[in-house]
Amino acid sequence: MILPGAVLGVLGGGQLGRMFTVRAREMGYRVIVLDPDHGSPAGAIADHHIAAQYDDAIALEEMATKCAAITTEFENVPADVLARLAERVPVRPGPEAVAIAQDRIAEKTYLLREGFPTTPFQVVRSPDELARAWDAVGSPALLKTARLGYDGKGQAPVTDRESLTDAFAQFRGASCVLERRLDLEAELSVVLARGVDGELACFPPIENVHVDGILYTSTVPARVTTALTDQARDLAMSLAARLEYVGVMAVEKFLNNSFAA
Repeated sequence: MILPGAVLGVLGGGQLGRMFTVRAREMGYRVIVLDPDHGSPAGAIADHHIAAQYDDAIALEEMATKCAAITTEFENVPADVLARLAERVPVRPGPEAVAIAQDRIAEKTYLLREGFPTTPFQVVRSPDELARAWDAVGSPALLKTARLGYDGKGQAPVTDRESLTDAFAQFRGASCVLERRLDLEAELSVVLARGVDGELACFPPIENVHVDGILYTSTVPARVTTALTDQARDLAMSLAARLEYVGVMAVEKFLNNSFAA
């Protein structure tokens, strides 16, 4: 048990990191934030802000030496950095889960392998794979970069081979996934927490509406049937258990005739 007065580390200094820092300090913990942005929101209120790159050896040594535990505020912190820290200090969520979440190819491949529902997709890593992917997925589709896509960024709708080729060129040859574009009834997310002992606490499903790729409204609880509520919660909890995830996680799903992760 890590009691108040201990130092907690956060990799990432954005708005979520700031919320974490506020609550941790209210509970009596001290917080060190590692973020390269000298003006980061979380760093501005932390007990100590290390303004350095996430893989900076001196910064990581300070974090490992001073922190009782370390977390990350977003999924794009390099997973190998978390793995290095995990050799010295508890890191939650673990680097293995973060490595899956930060790469769409790894994420979708994992979900498919473990039996979770997912939109039909194909991996595209080179121009030579475009035709095969198009034949397998069909139209309409979405081409998405494997990494660093958020708020609609790193995504392009495609309707034919020409638009697919143009979109892949636009992404400068980055590894991508091509996925079927579905007619969706709703987007749901489930926020849950899982402890080291495997105990799970799950919030009611949330119904989200996006405008131009950015979250616009969230309605809680989601306006769906009890059966769909139970299905959404069960899928999220099963995924957290399969990943052996420790920490807080949001699992997003789309509703059409069935859930697609």
